[in-house]
Amino acid sequence: MRKLPSIIKISLFPLILSTISLLIAWLGEPAANWLQYGRDEIRQGQLWRLFSGHLVHLTWTHLMMNIAGLALIWALFQHLFRLGGWIVITLINALAVSIGLLLFNPEVAWYVGLSGILHGMFSAGLIASIRVGNRMEILLLMGFIAKLAWEQTVGPTPGSEQLAGGKVLVDAHLYGAIFGAVSAAFWPRRMFNPDFPLGSTAAAQRTESAREKKKNSLSP
Repeated sequence: MRKLPSIIKISLFPLILSTISLLIAWLGEPAANWLQYGRDEIRQGQLWRLFSGHLVHLTWTHLMMNIAGLALIWALFQHLFRLGGWIVITLINALAVSIGLLLFNPEVAWYVGLSGILHGMFSAGLIASIRVGNRMEILLLMGFIAKLAWEQTVGPTPGSEQLAGGKVLVDAHLYGAIFGAVSAAFWPRRMFNPDFPLGSTAAAQRTESAREKKKNSLSP
């Protein structure tokens, strides 16, 4: 069996998520009604909705926005975790967002969209990047926290509801971001890409690399 081209292999996980979401959108309202997060249905035992609701979208524009966001996150942070790590992060965040809505947002009867998971993936990527020594990501983290604070105090970012075609549930963003950050902060070393060591090991390797470069530059 021929091996998949490396670019396809690396991108397989977001491609699968996007394809499933596109298929659900193509199947239309019957599929959406059966798969979307529904508070009453989940309380009646339809537990698959805790996960599947995140793959349903309001409109095609809403779906394309989330696919674009997924592609951006993958381009920025894919290299930090093993594939298994990303799968677990995605599942944890799907469950965390849904349970958060069940516990703290009883007024929310139904919910759809990948944005809660995307916020979790983004925050996990930021924390992981900082853990491997990329201090510049702290500035990006501060901007991300400012966005979440804006959403909690002012409301959705301007234009987001018009693009999505419906109300943006900012609490889902918050739940995803919190659990994504917590999972990456306490993630075991085996979930990270071994090419990106953590903590003191990463610092030692960067120091050694700098010494080698300096040594080479001084060589005749």
